[in-house]
Amino acid sequence: MNKTLSTVIQDTASPTSATPNRRQLLIGGAAALGVMAAPAIVRAQSGPKIRIGYWPIAAGLPFYSAVELGYFKEAGLNVEVLKFAGAQQIMEAMLSDRCDGSANGTGSANIAIGELAQPGTFKIFCSNPSNVDNVLDEVIVPVGSTAKTIADLKGKRIASGPGIQNVTLAKTVLERGGATGATVVELPIGQHVAAIAGGQIDGAYTLEPTGTIGRLNGTTRTLEAGVIAHYVLGNPKAPWFGGSASLTASFIKKYPDEAKKFITAYGKGVAYVRAKSTEARKFLKGYTPIEGALTSEVPLAAYTMYNEFTPADVAHFQKFFDLFSDKGIFSSRLMVDSMLYKG
Repeated sequence: MNKTLSTVIQDTASPTSATPNRRQLLIGGAAALGVMAAPAIVRAQSGPKIRIGYWPIAAGLPFYSAVELGYFKEAGLNVEVLKFAGAQQIMEAMLSDRCDGSANGTGSANIAIGELAQPGTFKIFCSNPSNVDNVLDEVIVPVGSTAKTIADLKGKRIASGPGIQNVTLAKTVLERGGATGATVVELPIGQHVAAIAGGQIDGAYTLEPTGTIGRLNGTTRTLEAGVIAHYVLGNPKAPWFGGSASLTASFIKKYPDEAKKFITAYGKGVAYVRAKSTEARKFLKGYTPIEGALTSEVPLAAYTMYNEFTPADVAHFQKFFDLFSDKGIFSSRLMVDSMLYKG
């Protein structure tokens, strides 16, 4: 698995500073194993280094906040923040012991595929549900498009983000929405708006902040938001647990005290985002491409910690996983409850 990490950031947060100078930044094109070994970013601190991978999207905000506000440092934890190009790379790094956990926004189905490959590896302690109210997923079209429903995309070229979760969900939304004959094209999410503007595609199943970017620059409009809740779960207001924060079971077993401290500190980040979402938004800058006017405009996901899941939540989560079993993506049916961290 010769994956390249574009950025490695060591947590040297102080509670009062949020500027880039607070972090020691290592930019490189080295292979992941080489980057992981870089001694310059390791702080002289007791306890294990906790390597957490993130994908630079808004859903990771509780993690970014916990780093920037010094919650991990206050808990005496040595957290290494690793930026990856996509959720699959994070999952693969966890499988190969190059990473100890994932931040929110990491595709839950990607994590599940890793769990099926090596049962007992992944433990989800926080998930970020979205729907028509807490928008993450959406279908966008050119601002001048005449399309009014998903069905109006029949025969069109529709982009999705890369990876099996994005592609499977895009195809399912189009199929169940009545867009027969539509073709799904994998394309990095950051290129969706430009590709629509250039006429290369007719629309996209995408994730925020893409829809907000297209709306602000006058290029695209949202045809429908919360499409996974609608077309996969059957209710636009149902929680779609599309991304999750997790730790490897091996790390939890080897370092139980540090794992509990990490999850508690992460939970403080969740609480901060819930209570002070406006203030928290500033932490999107530097971790994601979101900055400027976009920082205050982009929708934020909701968050559910491991001890907050209701039976109804687990049932919705299971229905999402079952789609991948039904489509033959998962080799067998995977029970969500077996993957949830129990405390």
